[in-house]
Amino acid sequence: MKHQLLYLFALLGILTTGCAKSAKQPPPPPTPSGTFTGQFIYLHRHTSSKPFDTVKTNITIKFVTPDFTFSVTPSDSTIHKPSHGVFGVNPPYLVFSDKTYTTVPPPTIAHLNGYYLYNYDGKTLKMLAYSLDTLALEYNLTKADN
Repeated sequence: MKHQLLYLFALLGILTTGCAKSAKQPPPPPTPSGTFTGQFIYLHRHTSSKPFDTVKTNITIKFVTPDFTFSVTPSDSTIHKPSHGVFGVNPPYLVFSDKTYTTVPPPTIAHLNGYYLYNYDGKTLKMLAYSLDTLALEYNLTKADN
């Protein structure tokens, strides 16, 4: 009798868990479109030292969604390269293919190229790319009134 009661409680626990509502997944962020202005932050940590080197510049990025193209206009081209190309959306990532990016010689100036984690609420766009623990590229942008 004790075993039957144990099995009954186990069965009720399984049924209760199986019938419970599962948490809804939040909708993916909208696709950025239009002109965004803000700050680009380049964080680099040398392997021989602890503090990060931080470099900032103002930047403008224009997204054209029917064509999924982008263009970048930095205020300081010694920190971030002016560029253009195509982008794709695969939440939680924005994927950029910069047509001005070359691997030979290796770039010494930041490009908007590759995978970036992003969050966009319709007004504020934040993008982040990082390489292990030595490099982070951060974009903090606000949609300009178009």
